[in-house]
Formats: sequence, C-alpha cells, structure tokens
Amino acid sequence: MAKISPVSIKYIIHAKFESDGAVEKPDIIGALFGQTEGLLGDDMEMRELQKSGKIGRIEVNTNYKDGKTFGEIEVPSAMDKTETTIIGAALETIERVGPSDTHIEVTEIEDVRGSKRDYILERAKKLMEKLGDGGNDMNEMTSEIKTSAKLAKLQTYGTENLPCGDVSGDELIIVEGRADVVNLLKNDVKNVISMNGSKLPETIKELSKEKAVVILFVDGDRGGNLIIKNVVENAKIDFITMAPEGKEVEELTQKEILQSLRKKVPASEYIGSQRTRGVRRYDRNEKNDRVEINESKPKGKTIIKKITSEEKEKIKEEINDLIGSKGAIIFNKKLEVIKKIPLGRLQGIRTDEEAYVIAIDGTATPRIIESCENLGCSNLIATNFVYSDTDINLVSI
Repeated sequence: MAKISPVSIKYIIHAKFESDGAVEKPDIIGALFGQTEGLLGDDMEMRELQKSGKIGRIEVNTNYKDGKTFGEIEVPSAMDKTETTIIGAALETIERVGPSDTHIEVTEIEDVRGSKRDYILERAKKLMEKLGDGGNDMNEMTSEIKTSAKLAKLQTYGTENLPCGDVSGDELIIVEGRADVVNLLKNDVKNVISMNGSKLPETIKELSKEKAVVILFVDGDRGGNLIIKNVVENAKIDFITMAPEGKEVEELTQKEILQSLRKKVPASEYIGSQRTRGVRRYDRNEKNDRVEINESKPKGKTIIKKITSEEKEKIKEEINDLIGSKGAIIFNKKLEVIKKIPLGRLQGIRTDEEAYVIAIDGTATPRIIESCENLGCSNLIATNFVYSDTDINLVSI
C-alpha cells in the first residue's frame, strides 16, 4: 500500500466519533473504507486513493467509558480543497461500526500549508532575534566603502598644498578648512577648495580669476563674517553663502549644505551694501558712557530691546504662515501687524509706527538688514543671515 509523503500533505480531516458499544481501531478504519465504497465513484474510492498516495495513513484514537467508545479520526489528504471536503462529508455518512450505532462528525479541515507558514514566520522571528543587529554590518560596510571612495578624491592644490576636491570645472567653492572640504566631499560636493585658515592664499586669488563662478562658503558665526570681509576684498568672488547661524560648514548635513548653497547671494550686493552703510563714530559723555551713532539709522533710534521667548510665542502663528510665502511681516511694540508685504518691497518702505519686529521668509542680506535699520527695527527674524554686523537682534526662524 502506497504511503503519502509528509511533504505532499495539504489538508488533514479532523473528525470525532461516538459509538454505543465497544469498538477497536481496526473496526473504525474498516468501516471508513467499507461503507464509503461505491458511494463516490471509482475515482474517489478511499482504498484507491490511499494506494495512489492521495490519502495518507488514517489515525484513530479511542477511549472506552460507560459502555461507549469515544475517539478522534485524522485523515491526511494530498488532494485539492474540493476533493478533500467531499471525503470529509462522506465520513459523516457512516452510521454503524461493527454491531454498534456510531455517529461521526467532522470538526475541522486543517490547511497544513497555513500551519507551515505560521511556523516559518515564528521561526524566522526567533532566528532574527538570535541574529541581532549583525545584519546592519553590511550597510555599515557599504557606507564606509562609499565614504572612503569619496575621500579618495581629496587632493591638494598649488604650492601651499591646499586641500581640495575636483577644481577643474568652471565653478569653485571656497571654504575655510580641510574638515570643510572633507564634509563637502562626503556629501557629493566636489568642486571645493580650502584656504587652510582665515588668511586668503595667493593660489586661491589666482585660481578665482580663472573660474566663471566662485562661491565663498563660510561658517555661520562672527568669524565667517570676518573671512567674508577679507576674501571679497582680495579675490574674485561672485556669490557668498553662510552655514546656518551657530553652525560650521564641517558639521552640516547634506540637506543643510544644499540649502545654504541655494541661498547664496551675489557678492556685489554684499560689497555694495558695505560701501553705502553709515559710518560709526563714538563719543563719550560726562559719565564716560560710550554712545554709538550710526548716520544711516533714524535719529529716533536709541535702545535695542530684544524680543523675549514669550513675545516670540505670541507671533508664532504669523511666522509659521509666513514660511514659503517669500514675504515679510512688520510688527509694532504691541506685536500687532503693521504691514504684510512681499519681501522685495521691504527696501524703501515707510510705516506710521516704529517697527519692533520684522519677520521675513528668506535670507537676510545686507540690503534687507539696512532696510530694517531704516525702519527703526529692534529684531529681525529670518531663515538665514549672510551678514550680522548690525545692532539689530537677529533671530533664526
């Protein structure tokens, strides 16, 4: 008699039976074969199905108690769902086993493949727990290899051996130190060269004359402003950009680097604004207190009052609405909105009330800062700043 392979089993028919007398396992199996014979046709004879391996070894468990026999029947099947259910229904037609009246009821047809899938899922979870985080090693290795390949492009240029990437193109980015170059190379910005300090090397002076576009990229601090002043006076610089306030170029993420480069402003705008700004002079009064006078500021301007965190919270909603609008909002001392205007109209505008806070969606260029000074503004809120030599309190959005 052929036996069904455990691998081929698709379903298991589970049934329970109750017989009024004492019956044994051979009696039950004999009744299954004998009383279903001829019931379903030659193709569905249980004996033939078992010989061909479509039905497996039938298991019967019996329990005799109080003159009755109870038990369970399991019939493994390698047939499809429809044929298996037909065999299950046929088992319930058996009414006698030996001399005893018997009732058989199919309780369940189990999909063995589903159970296997559940086992596979649970086992895979346990194996993953044992494996731990070791799978991340490949990602770390891949990342390290990519970073190493990018850093392999770190070169030196000129007699000063200035750290750089590929400076053969028409566009050049000038940064302060070697770490800045390394960070930009890691983040796929290749056309970069370092000054190796705050002093502008002669090599970069000459190299800048050969490039169509030269961008000066400095840290977002006072040192960055000092470098801007030095470099724009001694080299051909087309655009200027700064890291976000308080950050250095070497610590920026790729997103921050790209945002800073997109916010670059023409160097001519920076230089022109510098030349037209008021000249500062200092006098001392009888109490030897220093008084600062800026001729480009309105005469009524005296004390800068910095905006408090509570005041910022009051105008938070207006500032959030401002983002993405390329506009400007002017607030008075009561934090009431005086005007809402496009950013391009800020220069030269006049207001009936003195501005306390001006918020803009964009970069605070020298011209914008000068316009805010002319309005008597104490606080300027902006996305970024390329110039901070002002008494106005500068606040990032």
